[in-house]
Amino acid sequence: MSLKLFTFEFERLKKLAEKAFVQVSDEQFFQYLPHEGNSMATLIKHVSGNLKSRFTDFLTSDGEKPWRKRDEEFEHETDTREALMAGWEDGWKILFDTLASLTEADLQRNIFIRNEALPVDVALLRQISHYSYHVGQLVMLAKMWAGDHWQSLSIPKGKSDAYNQGSYLNK
Repeated sequence: MSLKLFTFEFERLKKLAEKAFVQVSDEQFFQYLPHEGNSMATLIKHVSGNLKSRFTDFLTSDGEKPWRKRDEEFEHETDTREALMAGWEDGWKILFDTLASLTEADLQRNIFIRNEALPVDVALLRQISHYSYHVGQLVMLAKMWAGDHWQSLSIPKGKSDAYNQGSYLNK
């Protein structure tokens, strides 16, 4: 897998999540599911913390930084939506700046995450998997909170044939 493909997939995940964020109110953004479920705000805080930790000094220090307070990412949120979104943007910027600084040869170098040595390409795949998991949660929460006002992020139900024939565009 090339750096261009990694970058493309990370960009796709970020955009998908952001298309979900705009479909919910501030109240919904902070609403928790029962039984220790997370809010969208909590998931955003967690992904932001993970991005910053994993991709700061990516090639030279362990991906789990001593300054990260992972458990606090899952505590009830007191930040504003704007502050959380600024943290989200900061985390993704660190990732994309890091990807832009890598060479194809770097993909075979080893990095460490929680003292576990991983080739860079494996670590990037692991992060794509992790963010896909949380983006799926974010989309599910947004869809649930938006209800009848939800705008599909892919092909809406019952529209596959029209989409495949090129007569339905849901951008």
